[in-house]
Amino acid sequence: SALGRLSGIPAGGGRLPAAATMERAVVRCVPSEPKLSLRLVLPDGSARHMQRDQAEPLGRGLARIATNTAKGHAKAAKKSKKARAEDGSAGEAAAETPAVRLFPRDGEAVAEEVPNAAAWQDGAVLQIGEAQYRVARHPPALTELQLPRSLLAGFPVCPKVSTEFAAPEPCLFRWYHQQRPEADGEAAAGDGGPGWVEAAGTERVFTPSHALVGLRLKLRCTPGDGAQRYGPAREVESSGPVEAGPGACTFDSRHLYTRKVCGQDSVRAVSYNILADTYAQTEFSRTVLYPYCAPYALELDYRQNLLKKELAGYNADLICLQEVDKSVFVDSLSPALDAFGLQGLFRIKEKQHEGLATFYRRDKFSLLSQHDVAFSEALLSDLHRELCEKLAEYPLVKEKVLQRSSVLQVSVLQSTAVPSRKICVANTHLYWHPKGGNIRLVQIAVALSHIKHVACDLYPSTPVIFCGDFNSTPSSGTYSFIKSGGIAEDHEDWVSNGEEERCNMPLSHPFKLLSACGEPAYTNYVGGFHGCLDYIFIDKNALEVEQVIPLPSHEEVTTHQALPSVSHPSDHIALICDLKWK
Repeated sequence: SALGRLSGIPAGGGRLPAAATMERAVVRCVPSEPKLSLRLVLPDGSARHMQRDQAEPLGRGLARIATNTAKGHAKAAKKSKKARAEDGSAGEAAAETPAVRLFPRDGEAVAEEVPNAAAWQDGAVLQIGEAQYRVARHPPALTELQLPRSLLAGFPVCPKVSTEFAAPEPCLFRWYHQQRPEADGEAAAGDGGPGWVEAAGTERVFTPSHALVGLRLKLRCTPGDGAQRYGPAREVESSGPVEAGPGACTFDSRHLYTRKVCGQDSVRAVSYNILADTYAQTEFSRTVLYPYCAPYALELDYRQNLLKKELAGYNADLICLQEVDKSVFVDSLSPALDAFGLQGLFRIKEKQHEGLATFYRRDKFSLLSQHDVAFSEALLSDLHRELCEKLAEYPLVKEKVLQRSSVLQVSVLQSTAVPSRKICVANTHLYWHPKGGNIRLVQIAVALSHIKHVACDLYPSTPVIFCGDFNSTPSSGTYSFIKSGGIAEDHEDWVSNGEEERCNMPLSHPFKLLSACGEPAYTNYVGGFHGCLDYIFIDKNALEVEQVIPLPSHEEVTTHQALPSVSHPSDHIALICDLKWK
């Protein structure tokens, strides 16, 4: 056939001759992309990246490879002819079109009519004249490998690892540190390169010791797919050296209670407002809100180091975070907690750069569905028509509720050990203003009505865990409403912002909720205020409290006057409790 002649394929196909060591021909062929891509280094040493239609017959692509190879040979021949002419030697090499064939792992050459997508299989052998190439279809690859900017001794370093045709778990990790100038006698690692010494680390997460202060780190990662296939390794060096850590932190003593993940019948839940960078790094924060906090301790990289160590050490099954910057979720928390077995979900606030994050332990739970909603959107939906109609009588309040960007994150999880066990995990951050009690009441009414829709209608009789920063003290209408199931129309919080914003509505909800960590003296401790604003509410009928992890002592919280500080990354304190199915 014409194709056969072009690609140098003998009509009978032929068998593959025995091979010496082979170069790789890397093939990418994914359904979402129209082209198949092929990368290889031709026998003349030129690197080629070809793109062919996936449905095109194999013969055409092989013919193109044959032509390119012949052109490469001709160029090389021209060069050597010129060289020979210069030194007076004779002789001329004619550039022949080589035979180009593709052989499966065993058997005859692949027929030229076979479409590209089916022809280029992993492990096949491409023969170009005498040269042979092993086809690697979708070899594991790293698309991103990054180290955090700030490294502290004694704090876990969690690289950001993104892969294609691979997964982080089967990847191979090797950590190196710089050689100290005075330690020239120390043997540098065989493959770490000059000036690098292999560290005792082959895990994805590496915690540098105090001995490494002042030295930079390097990570070599080899992507793997769990089926004994590995792709090309990549290396990344830290931008700066390991620095000394802050010494004792407020969470160290709490970690003594959470050394192990709790058993299958228990759930360890954490709720924590982690203080968004977008609020911590303002002039107002530095001078008015947190003037007592060392400026470096307000910097994002520093706080992230503390936060990752704190959260990892709780060995939690569920973590609900508030005030999570989007970039912090994507670049820092998600990769770090992923390395500790937690899967993250994120919901941004409308109009803002921060939002909510819920993490769940992958080997304990799987995600069934997500039902996140912004309060302003929810209020206008059919589900909340009754509340919206009541609110229509109070246009000022309704307008204020609709202007707020607060959101509610709702995730339905299923136990991997006992699939009949489901749990509805809700996470929120209510309006912050001290006089906004009336707005918070409307927000919490929407939240509970939405949770009822999920945990009672969509997934009947599913227990609820409702975490968040409710910006409400135990004496508030919001707290009373959540706990008691109702609120009177004459409650004082309906006039929290004066008579012109009065709105009197009786409200109720069907849940029996309990504050799992009780009513601590405070969960937020700043220069001008301290009080209990954060809660983990649980379904009394289905769950009970096994243990509450004690909060840091007042002495620890006030060591550096207030929060945040060099030893505590937020102005709030994490709530942690172990819950048990009844």
